[in-house]
Amino acid sequence: MRKKRIMIIGPGGSGKTSLAHVINGFTGPARRTQNMVYGEKTLDVPGVYLESPWMHKHIIAAAQDASHALMLVDQSSCRESYPPGFAKVFRVPVIGVITGSGEKPEHDGWCIRQLKKAGVREPYYHINLSERTGLQELMEALK
Repeated sequence: MRKKRIMIIGPGGSGKTSLAHVINGFTGPARRTQNMVYGEKTLDVPGVYLESPWMHKHIIAAAQDASHALMLVDQSSCRESYPPGFAKVFRVPVIGVITGSGEKPEHDGWCIRQLKKAGVREPYYHINLSERTGLQELMEALK
């Protein structure tokens, strides 16, 4: 039986690799990932897989190795990344995460609408990796 990992999905620059480093306990610098990276506890999906509709099938197939799927939206960037209802294709719990929380609070409503449109159910977790806020609540939800 394969080890189940936390799949992290989101557009480029939304903090996927940095969040994966935190969950895995890795302290090195985050680098742009070109391929799926299987960490000890995570599966980091490159943003290009989400941004290219023909790559969505690879995300869906990789979800068989997931215990949860985290769908990230970046509060500092109002970029629509997920197709409508995308969260509904996964057979694992999907958790909505708003990264960069507090950087542009006026975009919070947009982020929530983006997650709802993608089919992610509440609650949504607001995290800020540079300030290390919201991580405890997210980690509790993943248990």
